[in-house]
Amino acid sequence: MTITQRFYGWLGWGIVALGGLHMLATLRLSTSTPAFRLWFFGSGMAMAFAGALNLLHRAYGHSAAGVRIVCRAANILLTLFAVTAGAFTGASTAEYIVIVTLVGGALILSFLRSVDPAASSLR
Repeated sequence: MTITQRFYGWLGWGIVALGGLHMLATLRLSTSTPAFRLWFFGSGMAMAFAGALNLLHRAYGHSAAGVRIVCRAANILLTLFAVTAGAFTGASTAEYIVIVTLVGGALILSFLRSVDPAASSLR
């Protein structure tokens, strides 16, 4: 396994963990409306699912074109959403760095052939 494949795995698990943290943070939103808490929790679920898609792409993307396409689309949308949401909510520099590193890194790596286990074993 190459370092690129490992890094892609770390990013995938990082996105899953960030989604889980987002879902747990919902418990601290006691003064918010139930609808806001529901949407906040749902956003965490979406992040966790996007991270899981990256892990599936890393493992099976070489033989499952559908996983590859859906993963790349999810990465594009999640990156755009994260940047936009951070701008609207006034995210700190540290928050921007963490989220853009995770989702932006996964976006870039999902388009590289070097994360494909079958492609790298043919070299």
